[in-house]
Amino acid sequence: MKKYIFILLLIAAFVSCDYLDLVPDNIPTIDNAFTMRSEAEKYLFTCYSYLPKDADINSNPALSGGDEIWELSDESIATQLSQLAKGKQNIVNPIGSYWAHCYAGIRDCNIFLENIPRVPDIDEFEKDQWIAEVKFLKAFYHFILVRNYGPIPIVKNNLSISATVDEVKVSRDPVDECFTYIIELIDEAKDALPQTINDAKYLGKITKPVAYAMKAKILTYAASPLFNGNTDQVTLKNNDGTQLFNQTFSEEKWLKAAEACKEAIDICEAANITLYKQPSFYQGYELTDTIRTQLSLRFAITDRWNEEIIWANTQSWMAAGGIQTYGAPDWEPSSQTRVWMDNRYDAPLKIVELFYTENGVPINEDKEWNYNGRHQTHSATFKEKLYIREGYTTANMNFNREPRFYAWLGFDGGIWYGQGKYNDKKPAELYYIQNKLGQPQNVGSRWAGPITGYSLKKLIHLENLRSPASYTVISYPWPLLRISDLYLLYAECLNEVGGPTDEALYYINKVRERAGISPVEEAWPSFSKFPDKYTTKEGFREIIQQERLIELAFEANRFWDLKRWKKSITEMNKPIKGWNVRGTNAETFYHSVLLYTQSFNLKDYFWPISETELTKNPNLVQNIGW
Repeated sequence: MKKYIFILLLIAAFVSCDYLDLVPDNIPTIDNAFTMRSEAEKYLFTCYSYLPKDADINSNPALSGGDEIWELSDESIATQLSQLAKGKQNIVNPIGSYWAHCYAGIRDCNIFLENIPRVPDIDEFEKDQWIAEVKFLKAFYHFILVRNYGPIPIVKNNLSISATVDEVKVSRDPVDECFTYIIELIDEAKDALPQTINDAKYLGKITKPVAYAMKAKILTYAASPLFNGNTDQVTLKNNDGTQLFNQTFSEEKWLKAAEACKEAIDICEAANITLYKQPSFYQGYELTDTIRTQLSLRFAITDRWNEEIIWANTQSWMAAGGIQTYGAPDWEPSSQTRVWMDNRYDAPLKIVELFYTENGVPINEDKEWNYNGRHQTHSATFKEKLYIREGYTTANMNFNREPRFYAWLGFDGGIWYGQGKYNDKKPAELYYIQNKLGQPQNVGSRWAGPITGYSLKKLIHLENLRSPASYTVISYPWPLLRISDLYLLYAECLNEVGGPTDEALYYINKVRERAGISPVEEAWPSFSKFPDKYTTKEGFREIIQQERLIELAFEANRFWDLKRWKKSITEMNKPIKGWNVRGTNAETFYHSVLLYTQSFNLKDYFWPISETELTKNPNLVQNIGW
């Protein structure tokens, strides 16, 4: 074996993992992997292969591991990550651990960076771009580890095979040093990356907008309460007494994050990345304003490579066999052909209540909306027929809500454009869900939902087609970053630095305008019980946070946002509730029932390091509470 084979210090210490398993095409040595451009490119793709499987509900803890999506409790089909949501994390075999996977990715990134200079048949421009891509990926894998574990051992270079035992037994680096190193890597990479990708086969590769936007997001994490002066972590120290969490709040971190957000916005907009808006015509049909808004909101997520997507994860696709299949209501429930559209993933009532009223303010603040009567029922009239089936009796909760409520949630009596009858793709066809026991989309068996009565329409492509014999899914790569995310991050950072400025209002209002609701400074004075809420830093912070939780619902952001804001300990101790889905009529169906009482403690903000790794390396200290 060649002397230049490297072994990542942490993998060598903690994981039985042969590096040869990860070299493309079973190339026996690192030397051979970099003898020509074509083989080096395969190694480049290996570095990408460690991106998380974000679209897989079995792999992404931010989907079924929090409080935003609830799934059927039957153990034969439940994901392991649902145990995380139920407070069953452990230190023997931690649920949803990224430790070994990300460090393996960092190891291969280091191998690539050390060896790419000696590839003979590659031009300097392409080599520099590949180096930039891998530096970004290396930074991103470090960030995933920090997001999960807090302070981690930084791995700048791999050790040689001759590394001593003492060299391998590393300690955790302070969290500020981790963030500094991650940003240094991105800064080294970002300007050597292309502005756009024009070759379809390379879509999903790292671009300049991706690097600038992710830098902004990472700096926002570093400025947030979980990482900025977190006194709850005061006792987390290395064995030598090194403090791993800073104990002093720094506003300067918010300022740096704000500057990075503005830089990223400028770079993205220069690349024509903008909020998606559906054209006036779709499949030959002229759209009403209502349907156009609905399609804009749905296609912003599911339309491949649309103008709103900054970065989509091509290592993880929303395809058949995932949420698009198992999360969908079955449009042909009487068919003899079962296609597993069993609606096994739903949104709890507390998530449903998060969406605004049609006036653009929270339902418990709106002076014109009957919050106390939200569980009562009445029948839809003609004016509501584009949202709710005319004449259908459903909960008051479902009336007079903002467009995102109707675009992203399916519910009993709710209109669902597309996905209806085969051979009929009219976008204005008024198909609707009927969830009560005995109705077409009811609880059919122990393996079928609904669970709460609210399905995840947002993630299910409008053009999926159910015929009597099959279900055809339009796949799309998971959207890791959208421009609306970046706009809201910028508004958040500006508010933390200077309060509710005009610029902060401008960027949150861009997102609201596309969503079909009025600007903040119009909605609150006109309709809220707290008309001045948006004029204070604290009040505007609440508004921005709720806007993020709505706009990015079901996109694996809430789980991490609640943590970085240190609000998980409040939100994830609230009960998970849904409608009584075994009710046979409106009177029995529309009763709130308890599905689970969650428990979240201080220790749950970060993953535990497994006992096995702590035993192998006594210099690693365990996270607080584990």
